[in-house]
Amino acid sequence: MKLRIKTGDTVRIIAGDHKGTEGKVTVVDREKNKAIIEGANMVSKHEKPSAQNPQGGIVKKEAPIHLSNLSLIDSKSGETTRVGYEVRDGKKVRFSKKSNEVI
Repeated sequence: MKLRIKTGDTVRIIAGDHKGTEGKVTVVDREKNKAIIEGANMVSKHEKPSAQNPQGGIVKKEAPIHLSNLSLIDSKSGETTRVGYEVRDGKKVRFSKKSNEVI
């Protein structure tokens, strides 16, 4: 499956409990087709005491979201857009289907 979302892109969640939330993509897992979005889909995780966290306890962290539930935000208009690929000036580039601008 071709990934249309990359690390560093700004995306909006379009389905699920966190619908409408926007954030920056920090990690993309190609094998599971999931991404972690900065500040979105926060879950509580119980952690045992360790050297890094001697106290242990409940920690809030971002959980992965399936790529089908994400939509790229166009930098010019601020709206969600679909992503296309084409060859421009001898290079394969991603472009916004709404504004036809190179991403």
